[in-house]
Amino acid sequence: NISDLTSLSVGEKDIVDLTGIEAFTSLTNLDCRFNDLTSLDVSSITGLTYLDFASNQLSSIDLSNNISLEYLYANNNQLTSMDLGSMSSLIHFYYNYNQLPSLDLSANTGLVRIECTDNGITNIDVSGLTALEELTCFQNELTSLDLSSNPALKVLSCFTNQLIHLNMKNGVTDQLTVFNATGNSSLTCIEVNADDIAYAT
Repeated sequence: NISDLTSLSVGEKDIVDLTGIEAFTSLTNLDCRFNDLTSLDVSSITGLTYLDFASNQLSSIDLSNNISLEYLYANNNQLTSMDLGSMSSLIHFYYNYNQLPSLDLSANTGLVRIECTDNGITNIDVSGLTALEELTCFQNELTSLDLSSNPALKVLSCFTNQLIHLNMKNGVTDQLTVFNATGNSSLTCIEVNADDIAYAT
């Protein structure tokens, strides 16, 4: 009897196949992290608000029907593409340690937290994410980062990139020898490679 089941946690069970999960149409929470999944079909579970499939072996996943998702954990997979265009309710998105060098976040204007460490990212556009409070994007290939439209930003972790230009509202840096974040009154924590910073305010 699964018709009324709303939450399912099957993490760390050495599962290689979740065929049949599509019948759990009432689920709002699904946790299947730390397994050996190579595919996951949640297209029929349209009420999902929380999905955690971190630390599996997925190279792709179709989430176009999951328009209610608020929390999405996709860390430690082999993802090369992902379409978030239907997820206007997304609040937290974690996709560290994948192979997603680019991602369109323009439809996800309610995002509060993003973690995207080690994806080979060369550019990330967060200009429409005015609610964004935390951005973790270290170990990528970023040469510039524009946070001038993110007044709610509190935590930034961007070390081990190739940043030569960092714009934080009124603060603009060049070669990261000068770092000025005086325009970001919400900022409480920042992590950068500070070896070459000669002046910071």
